[in-house]
Amino acid sequence: MIPFSILDLSPVAEGSSVSDALDQSRRLAQKAEACGYQRLWLAEHHGMPGIASAATAVVIGHVAAATRHIRVGSGGVMLPNHAPLVIAEQFGTLEALFPGRIDLGLGRAPGTDMRTARALRRNLDAGADSFPHDVVELQRLLGSPREDQAILAVPGMDAQVPIWLLGSSLYSAHLAAALGLPYAFASHFAPDMLIDALAIYRERFQPSAQLDKPYAMVGVMGVCAPTDAEAEHLFTSAQQQFINLRRNVRTRFPRPVESMDGVWNEMERMSVEHTLRYAAVGAPATVEAKLRSFLKETQADELIISMPVHDIDKRLRSVELFASLPLMRQADARAA
Repeated sequence: MIPFSILDLSPVAEGSSVSDALDQSRRLAQKAEACGYQRLWLAEHHGMPGIASAATAVVIGHVAAATRHIRVGSGGVMLPNHAPLVIAEQFGTLEALFPGRIDLGLGRAPGTDMRTARALRRNLDAGADSFPHDVVELQRLLGSPREDQAILAVPGMDAQVPIWLLGSSLYSAHLAAALGLPYAFASHFAPDMLIDALAIYRERFQPSAQLDKPYAMVGVMGVCAPTDAEAEHLFTSAQQQFINLRRNVRTRFPRPVESMDGVWNEMERMSVEHTLRYAAVGAPATVEAKLRSFLKETQADELIISMPVHDIDKRLRSVELFASLPLMRQADARAA
């Protein structure tokens, strides 16, 4: 029985605005807090009309200010896009505003296309290659300063914001293990290396000042509704979004459709179904069975769920239905 958390991308739905999306993230966080979720993370993506969480630290502040105790953080900040000092100052400020509630999840990808990545004004090759060094530098900037330390993050120093490494391949599993950091795998959209990455992380983990034993979080897409048919209908929004990404069609988060027939071709269907094969979509009993099987396979310490539902009221209902699962109620009782 493990904690449940939520990954939010502040989806800008067809027929709505960025302001609507950010307000819906606030409402989602409040609902997640009321339902007993462990944390809510926001993801850095750029140049995508359907995602409003590009300025991730800003949105974290917006969400944290609307809640009281749920942990709020990044899933993740794409560190190659930023100087470590800037991130230390941002998250040091967040920690000062919301003490003991902020997480800093770090990714190595740019979170966008290459042209947009170049417009973010960092050296792309150096950014990716220097990722381990940048993570260590960020740890130092958020920790207690040494007597001879020339560069100080203010705010930031002594903040001790928990750092997580995010991954969708084996690279960050090795790095998280070597640095003794908690590890989150993006199995909600990159399932292929999940089991191997978890094995590497656990086998090679070195205890650190932050963490004495491995702690692994795994991700799933999730839509829960009163019936399997309704959940599958709502999930067509996510399926369309993945098709649009593959076609390089930039659009807002699509409304659900009655059928994906005619929307995707056979190769696209196979690709998307493979990518989303861990998705937990259905009525509560269906979702419970899917999650129990997934957690038995992964032996994860925590589950983070992305709920790609176009209509905010049905998204909030999905949050409630996930929280009503025996699996989550047992985890919530254990935490209490």
